[in-house]
Amino acid sequence: MAFGKGHHLSLIDGSAFIFRAFHALPPLTRKSDGLPVGAVSGFVNMLWKLVEENKGPDAPTHVAVVFDKGSHTFRNDLYDQYKANRDEMPEDLRPQIPLTREATRAFNIACLEQEGFEADDIIATLACRAREAGGRVTIISSDKDLMQLVGDGVEMFDAMKNVRIGREGVEAKFGVGPERVVDVQALAGDSVDNIPGAPGIGVKTAALLINEYGDLETLLERAEEIKQPKRRQTLIENADQIRLSKRLVTLDSDMELDYGLDSLEVQEPVAEDLLGFLTEMEFRTITRRVAEALGAEVPVIEAPEAEQGEDAGDEAEEVPFDASAYEIIRDADALAGWIAEARARGWVAVDTETTGLNEMTADLVGVSLSVEPGEAAYLPLTHRAATSDDLFGSDELAEGQLALDEALDLLKPLLADPSVMKIGQNMKYDAKIFARYGVAVTPIDDTMLMSYAMHAGLHGHGMDQLSERYLGHHPIEIKTLLGTGKGQITFDRVPIDEAAKYAAEDADVTLRLWKAFKPRLHRARVTTVYETLERPLVPVLAEMEMAGIKVDKGTLSRMSNAFAQKMAALEDEIQELAGEKFNVGSPAQVGDILFEKMGLPGGKKGKTGKYSTPADVLEDLATEHDLPARVLDWRQLQKLKSTYTDALQDHINPDTGRVHTSYSIAGANTGRLASTDPNLQNIPVRTEEGRRIREAFVATDGHRLVSLDYSQIELRILAHIAGIDALKQAFAEGQDIHAATASEMFGVPLDQMTPDVRRQAKAINFGVIYGISGWGLARNLRIPRDEAQGFIDRYFERFPGIRAYMDDTVARAKETGYVETLFGRRINTPEINAKGPTAGFAKRAAINAPIQGTAADIIRRAMIRMPDAIAKLPATMLLQVHDELLFEVEEGAVDDLIGAARAVMEEASLPAVKLDVPLVVDAGQGANWAEAH
Repeated sequence: MAFGKGHHLSLIDGSAFIFRAFHALPPLTRKSDGLPVGAVSGFVNMLWKLVEENKGPDAPTHVAVVFDKGSHTFRNDLYDQYKANRDEMPEDLRPQIPLTREATRAFNIACLEQEGFEADDIIATLACRAREAGGRVTIISSDKDLMQLVGDGVEMFDAMKNVRIGREGVEAKFGVGPERVVDVQALAGDSVDNIPGAPGIGVKTAALLINEYGDLETLLERAEEIKQPKRRQTLIENADQIRLSKRLVTLDSDMELDYGLDSLEVQEPVAEDLLGFLTEMEFRTITRRVAEALGAEVPVIEAPEAEQGEDAGDEAEEVPFDASAYEIIRDADALAGWIAEARARGWVAVDTETTGLNEMTADLVGVSLSVEPGEAAYLPLTHRAATSDDLFGSDELAEGQLALDEALDLLKPLLADPSVMKIGQNMKYDAKIFARYGVAVTPIDDTMLMSYAMHAGLHGHGMDQLSERYLGHHPIEIKTLLGTGKGQITFDRVPIDEAAKYAAEDADVTLRLWKAFKPRLHRARVTTVYETLERPLVPVLAEMEMAGIKVDKGTLSRMSNAFAQKMAALEDEIQELAGEKFNVGSPAQVGDILFEKMGLPGGKKGKTGKYSTPADVLEDLATEHDLPARVLDWRQLQKLKSTYTDALQDHINPDTGRVHTSYSIAGANTGRLASTDPNLQNIPVRTEEGRRIREAFVATDGHRLVSLDYSQIELRILAHIAGIDALKQAFAEGQDIHAATASEMFGVPLDQMTPDVRRQAKAINFGVIYGISGWGLARNLRIPRDEAQGFIDRYFERFPGIRAYMDDTVARAKETGYVETLFGRRINTPEINAKGPTAGFAKRAAINAPIQGTAADIIRRAMIRMPDAIAKLPATMLLQVHDELLFEVEEGAVDDLIGAARAVMEEASLPAVKLDVPLVVDAGQGANWAEAH
């Protein structure tokens, strides 16, 4: 039957699949002869996934995998520099290329390539012919060069992200429809393929020009009309180069092919051929899956005799998960055997099981170890004996457990052995648990932090999520052991046999993730980030968290009472303004007063039919009315009281008398640390009440708290990154930057500056870093929106480099899918090309991330160097709050500490990055945190 209406052609960009597989997966060699097969394995798995998922009414009727053949094409004849700057193919990928063709044929799928043409040209020719014949086409690729083909029945599908790309997706990427993509590409050029384009014109500007003039030829013919001199000159001088660029990016959709669409009809795989190829490659897992799906017998893949400890690079998933195979270590001899295994390999995955999530109070219940995929064991230590008649369970230890002290004595030398890598998932937790039992854990690798270094912004980094995503395995859920709600038990009450399956699996998963992630760090170009900013921070934070900070419970109690009195006074004031009594703590009643009784604008009812009064609504109204402003003040006090002065009292550790926060290294995409249980980073400092909470954080007798705080670090980084000469000069001269900005914007001499004008400039300075809008600034300053927008417009007029930085950053994020800090931290921006409200948020996040991320990297570098710098001083680093470090130091050593810590902080970017502006650190000291800050 001839290809036509009702038929669906699926064209797979084979070259893209190969390179994606090669760079995304760990190296894998065939065990029998050491042949590299990692890319082939990834390619086969992706192809099988497509075959399995393409079922049902929308399944393709015709399919082909299309490859590049050779590196010389007609484009090299047009332009000898085409793709000239591409790296040589990696040596271990070269032998895998022909194997991917074999794999395609083994799947009984058409395998297409043609000398002198790129895969994209073949795809273009077939797609256009299928479209003309009345059929549908899906191009399985994310390659931007193929987007010129989209429309009228042709769409693209990004198999990695599971996203379909239609006309809207192309417009989001290029700012024009598919029919004008080549015009934009011709102007913007492409550094990857070495397409020259028009110097200085990026995708965004190119799209603006094409949309204004209609097409490239019209633009070039009318280039004299362009108002911007530099742009006009570029187009006139480079017209021939731009036209050449268009020929290079335009796909050949009319190739001569010696086959037709009908020859691409879908064929079922022949079990013998496909299983024969997979067996030859020695892919155990996929061979088993395919055999089961095809109803064939699973071939036996013999493991060579010489295979002993040499498979560190193997796919972690090659060994199936089997919870029944895990060992329970019940005596010293068995534990000694596992310790010997770890020493022989030089690595061991370690995980602890405890009675709770708080590392400062939880008790150790057991330890898991894994040395190879599938080889894991659980060492139970303090499980309780089962009992039927005791509501609370027995306190007697269950039988068959090694004594806690004996086990730790055996483990201690291994966990501190510098020649054995200890691998963990969120290793800071386990290290703190061990530290409380007098056991040091070093050196460490952390799979959570490896994932964070590679995948920040793409997904979470918890073990279960990583296991499902990268190992295809859903781990046993803890709630199946502990239960939920009131009937929940602690881990020491779980029977050992059941506990072992769960606990040993955690170590097994962690080891497999390590084997998958470790080789990928250098391919993702984040090895330096992981090794200098992530891994060395773990022991530093663990020490800080265990030190804790003293909090005066009496001070907190008095503040709670004072806040309660202030809230009562505000309630009276609010009710007087409203003219009636109502519950100020009820958002719905506040809404009725504002929108029903007072008739104010902006009221919206939720699904329940009641008014919503979130902070942004009240902030808008507060610019013109007192009542919503007072409600905001009341809510602020309520939050301070409930979140801090009341709750902090419960966080004081009864054994230490101190509060021990926990820092999450992978908590924010930008590299900023997050603080939890309790969160000490969100204590408000702009209000007097918020600042007073810091009075409760005190130094012990004979000591002082010392605060060192980077002065305006993000503005300094902005001045450096965006190249703002006026800001650089102001910082270099030590001027008051907010006053200097106000002087630039409003034309007010520095000696005539008023606090109010300076305050406005300060709000804009900091607001711009976060992509603030006119609405946002209006809320901050409680001024009308038009006035606030005028301030922002004037700011960009005075500092045009900032707008240019913002536009360039967003354009780069759209092009690459990520932004980077000055230290190479990659922050992925998957939503940057989205439509709707998320687009604005994604753009603001992309603009801010390199600035905030660089600041975060700098203070991380300072913290990592700090222990050595203050080692000989009677001082301890206690807290990090954004740009501030807080220390506790003996009274006589305050000046020495300030000198040493300030030097580390001000030079923290060196030698990796030399900033154009100086880093300045403000220091303060006092009996409490409020005095010190």
